[in-house]
Amino acid sequence: MIQIKDLSHYFELGKKGDKTTIPVLHDVSLSIHQKEIVTIVGKSGSGKSTLLNLIGGFMRPSKGHVWINQKEVTKLNEADFADFRLNHIGFIFQNFQLIPSMTAYQNVELPLILKGIDEVKRAEITRETLERVGLLNYHTHYPSELSGGQQQRVSIARALVLNPPIILADEPTGSLDSETEADLLGFIQQLNQELGITFLIITHDEEVASIGNRVIEIRDGRIMEGSVSQ
Repeated sequence: MIQIKDLSHYFELGKKGDKTTIPVLHDVSLSIHQKEIVTIVGKSGSGKSTLLNLIGGFMRPSKGHVWINQKEVTKLNEADFADFRLNHIGFIFQNFQLIPSMTAYQNVELPLILKGIDEVKRAEITRETLERVGLLNYHTHYPSELSGGQQQRVSIARALVLNPPIILADEPTGSLDSETEADLLGFIQQLNQELGITFLIITHDEEVASIGNRVIEIRDGRIMEGSVSQ
């Protein structure tokens, strides 16, 4: 489902002729299989979020390759990758990234609008998706009127609304209390089991990491030996 080969990335700081190169990832190779929950752990600055951004196409790697569903996405230009994301990948973020001026319904509906789905079908899919995450009764609420757990469920609904086979999650429980975190992790496992969605989750939280079928550790931009067993 996701194949990563010799992926490296570095940032360049400074002006032309006086640049400093800062390596972030070093020759990362790993495979993530269909219907898996894989958690990637590491300290702040270890490179785990950079890895997620490279897989999601928000950054272009300095070298190496990424295949998603047998398509080499590292060869895609920005516009083509944006279209590919819309059809294949959902995203869950630590800070939810909901649009504050939009209701829960409108936030979830947005990917359907971008995909060009007609209004009647959009309404059907949006309502079904909000019902799936238990928030249909809150569809007219704005993010500021929802709890942290409810906001994250809206974020999950938005990630689910186009039925992506893969969801990438960056510290999905980082803004939640322990009780809400446990509820959300159970919901992620339920989605994985019932819908067969593959989850790749970046975290530094042991509770979050524990739900993974595999836990992969990144340290100083390198996958630690023994942490990528199949």
